[in-house]
Amino acid sequence: MTDAKPCPICQKPAVLAFKPFCSARCRQVDLGKWLTESYSVPAQPPGEEDDGA
Repeated sequence: MTDAKPCPICQKPAVLAFKPFCSARCRQVDLGKWLTESYSVPAQPPGEEDDGA
């Protein structure tokens, strides 16, 4: 069974068993990207908040 959204790694149709991925391989690729810090969330360093003052 497939899901409407494609796999975020390879763009193939997602499979319910590996949702949101299409396979265990794509799930592992995504995990590897998180563990090697290839993904990041933009943020300001501490103490540099924009107070608007």
